[in-house]
Amino acid sequence: MSSSFSHHSFQASQYTILFFLSICLAFFNVEAEVHHLKWEIKYEFKSPDCFKKLAITINGLTPGPTITATQGDTVVIDVSNSLLTENVAIHWHGIRQIGTPWSDGTEGVTQCPIQPGETFTYVFVVDRAGTYMYHAHYGMQRSAGLNGLIRVLVPEGTVEPFEYDDERHLLLNDWWHKSTYEQAAGLSSPSFEWVGEPQSLLINGRGKYNCSLAGAVDSCNEENSECLPASLTVVQGKTYRFRIASVASLSAFNLEIEGHIMTIVEADGHYVEPVVVKNLNIYSGETYSVIVKVDQDKSRNYWVALNVVSRKPNTPTGTAILNYYPNHPLKSPPTIAPVGALWNDTAYRVNQSKSIVAHPNYIEAPPRTTDRTIILLNTQNKIDGHMKWAINNVSFTLPTTPYLIAMKNKLQHVFSQRPAPETYDYENYDIHTVLSNPNTSSSNSIYKLEFGSTVDIILQNANTLSPNNSETHPWHLHGHDFWVLGYGKDKFDPKVDPKNYNLVNPIQRNTVPLHPYGWTALRFRANNPGVWAFHCHIEAHFFMGMGVVFEAGVEKVGKLPKSIRGCGESK
Repeated sequence: MSSSFSHHSFQASQYTILFFLSICLAFFNVEAEVHHLKWEIKYEFKSPDCFKKLAITINGLTPGPTITATQGDTVVIDVSNSLLTENVAIHWHGIRQIGTPWSDGTEGVTQCPIQPGETFTYVFVVDRAGTYMYHAHYGMQRSAGLNGLIRVLVPEGTVEPFEYDDERHLLLNDWWHKSTYEQAAGLSSPSFEWVGEPQSLLINGRGKYNCSLAGAVDSCNEENSECLPASLTVVQGKTYRFRIASVASLSAFNLEIEGHIMTIVEADGHYVEPVVVKNLNIYSGETYSVIVKVDQDKSRNYWVALNVVSRKPNTPTGTAILNYYPNHPLKSPPTIAPVGALWNDTAYRVNQSKSIVAHPNYIEAPPRTTDRTIILLNTQNKIDGHMKWAINNVSFTLPTTPYLIAMKNKLQHVFSQRPAPETYDYENYDIHTVLSNPNTSSSNSIYKLEFGSTVDIILQNANTLSPNNSETHPWHLHGHDFWVLGYGKDKFDPKVDPKNYNLVNPIQRNTVPLHPYGWTALRFRANNPGVWAFHCHIEAHFFMGMGVVFEAGVEKVGKLPKSIRGCGESK
């Protein structure tokens, strides 16, 4: 398929969709705008932590441009792939893609990837105000720098349940010096080479690596202006909203603004009953808004400190500067950056998770009962000696023909029609010991959900293949938000634990942590026609099979754009 043919044939169908979307929007909201962006994706040498390496950029930037739109607006993004030897796909994380499942940006699930030299146009409506993100969803490219922030503003005249004078943002990331090719090769090797802890932590794309550890003299330069710390200028006496998003590939973070308390007011686009914290635990794929009163001594600057939790840290604290005007933006604070909470204090993190509930004026109560319960056991396994992650003893693989195309065109043979496993032997399984038989198999089977039904998902953690070790897994659902009904320790008991669910004011989210040796219970309505990934948001874990796919109402999906084809049997 030639570049010109795929792009132009696509634009005819996609702009027909855009035309109808715009008419619908105009009917509901005369103020709705269309934002048309043109992005070129290519590798460039960058030094975000002073160490020079190839990074994936958008129009020369990593992180990419912040997308700002108002609730109800349409976003149109022409993505041109100039990576030369790599495909690409971009996921708009937290945007539900109601009516546009083919724009979800999940290679193998909702589209064929964008091939080198090709241009693909994503079109979607930002249907709810809040803080979101975008990132690559092909291979492990998110780790290479293809990510950014999405700000969806409330319509003019809408009053939010908190007040502030201005806003700032913090995009949090972890950063490796190895390429994603090297990382993927290590994970796929029979000898298994783990990605290891990140070399640096980045705040708004900037960090600081100790160049004396770099080896090659010309590869690292601490004087490089690209790795000057991010500086957020504030004025004493004012109140700020900080929009915070974690695009991390591995790390769970603890974020602290030295000398200032934070009040959590938004999580994944939903208003929170305000929670005051000294520091914030944030997991990959999560977003928050916090309110910060700038009320300290204005003669100095303060640290914004980012630390790894839940894994034993081997990465220095990531820092940015909270710059009290009129101090110099890069004037270092006279103190040592905060080290945050203890990395292995699981109870502290669980309690903070439990404290986040819906704002009393914005409660959308969940259905009182469920139509189906799916229990997903998270385990580390092996296939023919290769290290994998598995769900209910099945390690997930993507088909070569995306599910959305296959199901819409009734290509039943391109993925397994065997139903994915609903549960595991919870009565006899010991989650606290290493598996005696770690061998598993892989499959691309999926969960077919009845459209409009209510579904409960129980995420169950367990021991890894290392003794006395259970990891934190942030799980992200595409196409929906879910209610977080509860967190628990040890093994979920389907007869007892549902009696303690929070059905009064649970928060709605799109990403949630599964804590070590514990369980997390979710409920959602399968009311968005399409095929949707649900997976661990740690890049290496999803790469190694830690995910599932849900389908609901695919027959209700409109005609698919031709441009999402071109791979597997969709050619």
